[in-house]
Amino acid sequence: MVVLLVLLSELLPHVGCKKRLVHRNMESHSIQHCVSDPFLILHEFYRPGDFIIGKITSQAFGVHLETNFSEQPSVFLINVVPKNYQHILALAFAVEEINENPTLLPNVTLGFHIYDSFYNAKMTYKATLDLLSTQHRLVTNYQCDVQNNLIAIIGGLDSWISLCMATITNTYKIPQLTYGSLVSGLSDKTLFSSMYQMVPNESNQYIGIAYLLQHFKWTWVGIFTMDYANAERFLQDLVPVLFQRGVCYSFIEKMPKWTYTERMIELLSNNLATFSRHMNSNVNVFVVHGQAPSMYYLSCFLHMAGLQSPIGKLWIWTTHWEFESSTNQRDWDIQPFQGAISLTVHSNEPLGFQIFLQKINPSWAKEDGFIHDFWEQAFNCLLKPSSMGEGENIMEPCTGKEKLEDLPGLFFEMAMIGHSYSVYNAVHAIAHALQTMCETQSKYRAFVPERQLQPWNLQPWQLHSFLRSTVFNSSAGDTIHFDENGEIISGFDVAMWVIFPNKSLVKVKVGQVDPQALSGKELTIQDERIHGNTWFSQPTSVCNDNCYPGYSKQQKEGQPFCCYDCTQCPEGMISTKKDMDYCRSCPPDHYSNAQHNQCIPKVISYLSYEEPLGMSFSLTAISFAASTALVLGTFIKHKDTPIVKANNQSLTYILLISLLLCFLCSLFFIGKPGRVTCLARQMVFGITFSVALSAVLAKTITVVIAFMATTQGSRMRKWVSKKLAISIILFCCFIQGCICTFWLNTAPPFPDVNMYSVTEEIVLECNEGSKIMFYCVLGYMGFLGIVCFTVAFLARKLPDSFNEAKFITFSMLVFCSVWLSFVPTYLSIKGKYMVAVEIFSILASSAGMLGFLFLPKCYLIVIKPELNNRKQLRMREKT
Repeated sequence: MVVLLVLLSELLPHVGCKKRLVHRNMESHSIQHCVSDPFLILHEFYRPGDFIIGKITSQAFGVHLETNFSEQPSVFLINVVPKNYQHILALAFAVEEINENPTLLPNVTLGFHIYDSFYNAKMTYKATLDLLSTQHRLVTNYQCDVQNNLIAIIGGLDSWISLCMATITNTYKIPQLTYGSLVSGLSDKTLFSSMYQMVPNESNQYIGIAYLLQHFKWTWVGIFTMDYANAERFLQDLVPVLFQRGVCYSFIEKMPKWTYTERMIELLSNNLATFSRHMNSNVNVFVVHGQAPSMYYLSCFLHMAGLQSPIGKLWIWTTHWEFESSTNQRDWDIQPFQGAISLTVHSNEPLGFQIFLQKINPSWAKEDGFIHDFWEQAFNCLLKPSSMGEGENIMEPCTGKEKLEDLPGLFFEMAMIGHSYSVYNAVHAIAHALQTMCETQSKYRAFVPERQLQPWNLQPWQLHSFLRSTVFNSSAGDTIHFDENGEIISGFDVAMWVIFPNKSLVKVKVGQVDPQALSGKELTIQDERIHGNTWFSQPTSVCNDNCYPGYSKQQKEGQPFCCYDCTQCPEGMISTKKDMDYCRSCPPDHYSNAQHNQCIPKVISYLSYEEPLGMSFSLTAISFAASTALVLGTFIKHKDTPIVKANNQSLTYILLISLLLCFLCSLFFIGKPGRVTCLARQMVFGITFSVALSAVLAKTITVVIAFMATTQGSRMRKWVSKKLAISIILFCCFIQGCICTFWLNTAPPFPDVNMYSVTEEIVLECNEGSKIMFYCVLGYMGFLGIVCFTVAFLARKLPDSFNEAKFITFSMLVFCSVWLSFVPTYLSIKGKYMVAVEIFSILASSAGMLGFLFLPKCYLIVIKPELNNRKQLRMREKT
């Protein structure tokens, strides 16, 4: 005698098949007693070769019954979830399909039996022990009913119920096939070696949830979990996966569970304020984990809190959930769950299941002790005259025209849901394993004559090897087989729920989670199926506003990594996407735009002759050079006049020629820098200016010595000669020449490309090679200028008509002022304007020397020639 026990988490009816005999050995269970996890029994019928599937319901078609368990349960409140009735019909359909299949378990008829676990450990243990002993008496560890030999269990939807049963059945090595998700602790094969999972490992869906949140850029979520034993395990597994995918949580809220009605109001009132605060926060996506009645609890929270339509909130449910509603929530608004996403057990539609459902009616099977209660609760009508008084009868009689397809999706779905599909596959898995085991036994009997007439003696432990190796194709087109851990090799469906005003709903499959896929490819989303529907409005769920292109994230101290401030990218750096952790630098030949979200190519820049600034400088330099040449020509033409003779002609010519070269050397600074121009311009500039300053210094010293030589008995007359002036010029120029030579031999100037000094330009410039040597050249010229200024200033009041000390003083004052201003200005600007400042300083200082030293003399020579004679000059001297 063989018995198969199947544990389910909802009501499963005792249904048989039409073609073959189905035995239904079922105690009369009222709906009030069906409150926990049902389990299903398959045992051999009284005739050889026939098997029956029985079921013990724990939660009759989803009844949530609040009871106070003593020896017998007593009913306080019934909250029926009619949708779970499909799990029963999936079982019945699988049994009928097997019985009508001539190739699967031929000459064997299957039936089923139902018990109730009441969602309670005590009742679960009692029912399990009852199965191990007898159908009607509890005699622990004794098999009193030899006609019913337990061989396997299917169940349950709730992890806790599965654990309660497994602690007993695992001792006897009885195979237990669960169709609900198990927490990691129940997957330990050293403790539960006889357990098989009809759904993939729960940890696989956490990866799917994390990838789903990352796909929609939901980085700020709230987590709700029921206060069950596996809640901590769920959080330990999920939170690290979320962090790895860049998702963090605002809160983790454990929704309280209750056992008695009077506790429900108290718990709701104590937690409503917290729940309302979460609903009104900036969190718009909630991840919810729980067990079978969790949606009932969540709906109660929403209803009691008056938050039936929180705007812009989206729910993500784990596989433990079904989108269902209890009968006492019939009139509640379910729009808050519009667009909800659920990870469901993979399911397909078996052939003929829709036709099978269309046959269901209150009289379809006399042995179905739950169909009447289901019908009345689902359709809100009465099949039998009410026992209550006429005034108390508030439900209308059933018309007999009710159909399952007319029920809202919250109460019943015509398409096979994930857990029902797992029940369907579990029955087929056991049937295929039994067939293989029977075929093996038959072959053995054929070779052992004395065994041919002995009865079948199938032991539960014998089924394990056949279950592990079972591989078959379901009528829905899926290949069903287990891995080495006894877990079905499958994935999860990603479904979105569309809710219509009449409370009907449609489940739209928008993707799948495939644990067998390559890393990073576990989640597949069909975006066109999501965004192609007008009912879906994708919310935004982030801790704060996004950092737009041009900004990068900056972590807030003491806040999760999802909460950050936005800081603009520095100069030369950009960010092109939202919420970038870092700004990236532009290539050296590009610069960032004002918004810091794009790199723009830099333009090549240098002081050219074509641009206005370069053109004006070149014209100014040529004009001053021409003026200097004109002055030189004037002095040469009037070289015999007293003024020219009195100004030491040789020094005057040297000074004018050097000033002419100073004006012209500024042209080396204009145009595209080249190797020759870079080498020549600073050297020519330094030497020519040194010659000019040396000539001015020589003139100043000559004036002083000439005055001193006019006194009687002065020994200074021997120093008044051209040799002294030439010696001063040569000596001063020699020192500058040595500095320039050393510069050329150590670190000479060279053409360079400067990409960094000016943000938007690539500056073609002459790199000075050695800044120290450059400033040595300038410093030496400054030293000469200061010496000239000092000597001239001291000699400015000498009583001589030919005294140039005053004019030299003013010219050196201009020179020193210009070059002292040049240094800070030169250091504070960049690009071609550095060259412009140096050109301006050369022209200004040279023009100052030319103007103060030669314009007064040219005025007398050209404009007032009558004053340019010895007589007039002596008269002026006397006056």
